[in-house]
Amino acid sequence: MPLDNLGKAINAALRKLTRGVVDEELVKEICRDIQRALLQADVNVKLVFELTTRIEERALKEKLPPGISRAEHVTKIVYDEITGVLGEKKEKIQVSAHPTKLLLVGIQGSGKTTTCGKLGRFFQKRGFKVGIVCTDTYRPGAFEQLKQFSTVDVFGDPEGKDAIKLAKDGVKYFTDRKTDLIIVDTAGRHKEEADLIEEMKRISKVVDPQEVILVIDGTIGQQAHQQAEAFMQATDIGSIIITKLDGSAKGGGALSAVHATGAPIKMIGEGEKIDALEEFDPKRYVARLLGLGDIESLLSKVKEATEHHEMTEKDAMKFMTGKFNLKDMYQQLEMVTSMGPLQQIMKMIPGLGMNVPSDMIEMSEERLKKFKVIMDSMTRDELETPKKIHFSNIKRIARGSGTSSKEVKGLLDQYNMMKKLFKQFGKRGKKLRLPKGFQM
Repeated sequence: MPLDNLGKAINAALRKLTRGVVDEELVKEICRDIQRALLQADVNVKLVFELTTRIEERALKEKLPPGISRAEHVTKIVYDEITGVLGEKKEKIQVSAHPTKLLLVGIQGSGKTTTCGKLGRFFQKRGFKVGIVCTDTYRPGAFEQLKQFSTVDVFGDPEGKDAIKLAKDGVKYFTDRKTDLIIVDTAGRHKEEADLIEEMKRISKVVDPQEVILVIDGTIGQQAHQQAEAFMQATDIGSIIITKLDGSAKGGGALSAVHATGAPIKMIGEGEKIDALEEFDPKRYVARLLGLGDIESLLSKVKEATEHHEMTEKDAMKFMTGKFNLKDMYQQLEMVTSMGPLQQIMKMIPGLGMNVPSDMIEMSEERLKKFKVIMDSMTRDELETPKKIHFSNIKRIARGSGTSSKEVKGLLDQYNMMKKLFKQFGKRGKKLRLPKGFQM
């Protein structure tokens, strides 16, 4: 993922702090590395130089706080300054009124419709009764797409032409059913399309939302600033959701540009799956970006995943610490996969995620199914003690599962690699924390 590249580049720069004396020459070298990384992520040139100038000045002039090393101090300065660019505090979308109404707006192609589905799923998982109203009468198949993608009730009319009436009727439909949260999706529009902008204003008046949310495509980089400002002039934007950050080299530009408008970024999308939407916490986001980890989010994801599977949190942590056998492996991998891409989970482990080859931990659903078929052909003893599996066992397992010996060996290799990888997590134990002086 391109934003991972930004994190890896900055992380590589910070690792230079461990190679010897942290002097002026090393600080300047690290600042140059950070400059290159941020510019490649499409962050505004002026902002990049202002940021790295502040980092350099603070690193060279600030008095070293008691109890921390020079390397830790420089790391904290980088963390503080990048966090400052993205916003220092977390702001949430609140569901308080009954019903709470959210109006989503944005240009066509921004990922607004899928974000509606993700947002519905996000609050549904937290116990709220959610409904989505489709008022997009321009794009063919908009209602069907929304209905197919969503896990909550969707109101709309594929033949409807009056977006204002759809908005009014949809809000009434869900209000009568005592829905906690009503999300209203609108047609994608451009700042130059006066008719659509006017329609958006009229829909907003009919819906009377508690919050208008602007959805912005993270791949547009610095242009996000102009887009956000144009919509803020047209309507009262309460917050912003940035999508497609998983596949954008310009993600850093979009995040920093939107923050510059003063509108709070409340959520970000980092994947195509319906659960790939999370609340934006600048401090945690930057900590993960720099490879400093986010144990709190990791444990939260473990808790959430275990609620939907027949296993305990203790079982999940058995996997995360590498204390598992083949019998555990399929169930545990299925659970971790439901938490999100394994690469994202690894990024939450301090000092580990940035250094793990992505192909080592990628696990597709198709591959999981094949592994399950292979494991179904193993004896109980083999599942519980994989080290007992030798060449003769492999040939028998391959015949019984209709696979090849190479595929059986592939499963065993994957098992051994993952066991070794996650043991690193267990060895860290009580050391899973940020450097001294960090406030999360």
